[in-house]
Amino acid sequence: MYLNFNSAFYNKALEIGSLSKKISDYLNADLAPLSETGKENPDIYFSGDIIQHSMSLSTEILKAEQTTQSEKKYYHAHTLKWLTYRLNQNCRRLEQCSSNGKDFMMILKKELKKFKKLQKQWMLSL
Repeated sequence: MYLNFNSAFYNKALEIGSLSKKISDYLNADLAPLSETGKENPDIYFSGDIIQHSMSLSTEILKAEQTTQSEKKYYHAHTLKWLTYRLNQNCRRLEQCSSNGKDFMMILKKELKKFKKLQKQWMLSL
């Protein structure tokens, strides 16, 4: 099966990947400095997680579309659901952090909501 690279679902995954990278770069400036006690801010790891998970979205879509076995398609579709869930969880955690960039998390969450709608439609086409 050939994937339409102009599909809204795939394009939204790429957009989320780009957006999460920019948000994480912005957050890292606030979260990277060590505290007065010399400890690092644990929220910095969540900013890296949103990049890793969001970049995996488009990869999983490609894998699901390129395989011919239905079991593998559903495996990749399940992985997409898990990645979306983890992205939402990390957004919630980053909204609680002490950074000026936490307001950008609402934008990412809004885009994830749109992605989830497209994901439901895509799942029906598998």
